[in-house]
Amino acid sequence: MTDPWKTYDVDVALDIDYLSAFSALTDADRDHWMRARKFSHEVLPVINEHWDKAHYPVQFVRRMGELDLLTDGLDIPGHAQFSKLAAGLVAMEISRADGSMAAAAGVQGGLVLRSIGLFGSLEQQEQYLEPIASGSLLGAFALTEPHHGSDSVSLETSAQRDGENWILNGNKKWIGNGAAGGITIIWARDQDDGEIKGFIVDQKTPGYEATAVRGKGVLRAIEQAEIRLNNVRVPHSALLSNAKSFKDVSKALVETRVNVGWSALGHAQFLFEAALTYAKTREQFGKPLGAHQMVQERLAQMLAELTNMQLQCVAVAAQQTAETLLPRQASLLKYHNTRAARRIAATARDMLGGNGILLENHVIRHVGDIEALHTYEGTESIQALILGRDLTGFSAFG
Repeated sequence: MTDPWKTYDVDVALDIDYLSAFSALTDADRDHWMRARKFSHEVLPVINEHWDKAHYPVQFVRRMGELDLLTDGLDIPGHAQFSKLAAGLVAMEISRADGSMAAAAGVQGGLVLRSIGLFGSLEQQEQYLEPIASGSLLGAFALTEPHHGSDSVSLETSAQRDGENWILNGNKKWIGNGAAGGITIIWARDQDDGEIKGFIVDQKTPGYEATAVRGKGVLRAIEQAEIRLNNVRVPHSALLSNAKSFKDVSKALVETRVNVGWSALGHAQFLFEAALTYAKTREQFGKPLGAHQMVQERLAQMLAELTNMQLQCVAVAAQQTAETLLPRQASLLKYHNTRAARRIAATARDMLGGNGILLENHVIRHVGDIEALHTYEGTESIQALILGRDLTGFSAFG
């Protein structure tokens, strides 16, 4: 007898939205969302093989560029500008398919495009924005260091002015696209004034050495690099001249934390739908799993978590649209949604029993990738400290 679960079509999204969080979408918003769904349909049948082999399918990054999914709502010449809500829905939908591809999109748009758009010169924007938005050039954002994960303010990578050049030395780790052969935005401390500055570095520059981090149990379909900078010499024109301090870097990080909140929602949406479908089709003890009281209670708990995630995402998108978003609000979204996604992931995996750990059913891939979301762009503890400082007026950092 064929297990009904094996006939479950993961391409068919249930789009469960109990409190109509997405009921006010414009036609343009929905069109962009559906373009992301088209991409998801292309990825889902093959992504497990790439994930299993720890292979980075860069052709999918170019495909996202073709579908205009890499701009994160930024105004890029030659590309349609879409709303903050649509940008969130794109991150959600790509994550519903795969966390590695969502991470790749987040690096290209949320970090690299945004940094060059905010801090770059007109010449830099003309040179880099379009190829990065189209996916023809891969970009990386190198802030994290081996000994300074969440403590980015303490970064040790140095930048020394030398006439019309800068010399960069130091180490970076966990840098998406850092060994992909494109460009990397290196954040380093100016040895003269002590401030953090950004530099656009071609990965073929002498002294730039990058190797992919191996042995990862999550986000296995994207390469993250460990980078060594040994007297890397770049021209003064490589400097992001409008980034004056770490406060400027933080402007980009606030937006990417919102992106992470939406991505967590995408993972949770898939996992809830998988658990619900499984509960309705899998039979145990003479009746469907979903006919058991304990299973219905679990589904109700997951639904409540998922609905809260949706409402927070939409509320934050409204703040972005009004240009009133505060850093603490982005922190709350990341804090809440990654924690909620973890709980939904654990429940879904448990409900599927042994089937929940088979890669062919996708669930375990999402369970693992949520762990990466929970950590990067500021850990749960960092977000809690930001919120705690705002609530009490006392800083507990360090």
